[in-house]
Amino acid sequence: MSSPNNAEMLEALRALAELRGIPVQTLFEALANALETAYKRMPDAHENSWVDIDPDTGEYRVWAQEIDEDGEPVGEEKDVTPDNLGRIAAQAAKQVMSQRVREAERDQKYEEYAGREGDIVTGIIQQSDNRYTLLDLGKVEALLPQAEQVPYERYEHGARTKAYIVEVRKTTKGPQIVVSRTHPGLIKRLFELEVPEISLAVVEIKAAAREPGHRTKIAVWSNDPNVDPVGACVGARGARVRMVTNELRGEKVDIVPFSEDPAEFVMRALQPAKVKEVRLEEDTGVATVIVPDYQLSLAIGKEGQNARLAARLTGWKVDIKSETQLQEEEDYNNQDWAEGEWVTDEASGELVWNPAEGGEAMTVEAYATAGDDGPEGGSTPEDSTTTSEDVEADGAVLEAAGATPTTGPTSGSATDPGEASA
Repeated sequence: MSSPNNAEMLEALRALAELRGIPVQTLFEALANALETAYKRMPDAHENSWVDIDPDTGEYRVWAQEIDEDGEPVGEEKDVTPDNLGRIAAQAAKQVMSQRVREAERDQKYEEYAGREGDIVTGIIQQSDNRYTLLDLGKVEALLPQAEQVPYERYEHGARTKAYIVEVRKTTKGPQIVVSRTHPGLIKRLFELEVPEISLAVVEIKAAAREPGHRTKIAVWSNDPNVDPVGACVGARGARVRMVTNELRGEKVDIVPFSEDPAEFVMRALQPAKVKEVRLEEDTGVATVIVPDYQLSLAIGKEGQNARLAARLTGWKVDIKSETQLQEEEDYNNQDWAEGEWVTDEASGELVWNPAEGGEAMTVEAYATAGDDGPEGGSTPEDSTTTSEDVEADGAVLEAAGATPTTGPTSGSATDPGEASA
């Protein structure tokens, strides 16, 4: 049906499409659906009917076709356009048009941000409470949950801040964009903004580990041997890394060179501490790191922070030991220990040494004067030549424990060192 108002309606649709940023074809489809809905509400309307609109003239026609018992169309299509759809049809069309416009706007906003997960956005803080903070991104609002906020970081109304998009959800009210200030990806994106070599893929950020609000470590690699990856990220007089630190509100950033050698990578990850040696255990995934005594506290960091970040950065479980600690452990493990226990002999009531691997029990005197072979189950814990001072020391220990050591041969005890170790 054509009328003088069709040209005005056509112009209005095109203006609306341009204003809302919606394809004009989408509005034509919405108008056709609105007219179809209005027609089917009229008396004697055909069940199988549809509306066609000429996009050049704005003229619309209602078409219908009969269907059989199986729901299949039969016969020819016929024009059933009423002379006047009336006020009800116009009102219905207006309502459906408004709804479709809102839906089109929501879909458009969703499509705009759906592919931007992992991207960085800048928003203006609109509202903040103990549950979440809202950021105004222009056309939409982003949600910054409490769990994605940096501890002790204040979000003042009207302030601008950058955030990392972690999720885009499609809801009936439009897209819901969830952003984060704690995600390690925020660090990578900030460096991409400040370091041209990263955006050009000359320098890569191979790994990142972060404790939000405190400290971050990143490992960088250069695809060009003439470009220093650490120097490129730091910038002249630290200008580039300072911009990132300022955006993170003072969070410290350590930049270390990446290495394909795991031991070398662990060593670099513990900077600024100086590492002497790294021992890797492939089966357990543990990297034992040996550092000079004076570097131990620096390698571990405040409350273990440096060691934790190095472990996350490299993927290895980091066990840090000083040279003195390592030497003490090795000395302890290399000692020959007598295996057994001191027990009270039921017959004599004396304290005797009972070897763990069996054999005849020996008295305190026999244990103290045992030869090179030592008591059954192991050698003596001290040198094989036992002095009188050693015997007196052992006697003092036993006496303090409530037992009286023997001073000579006793019935049922072995006095010969060879016999004691037999």
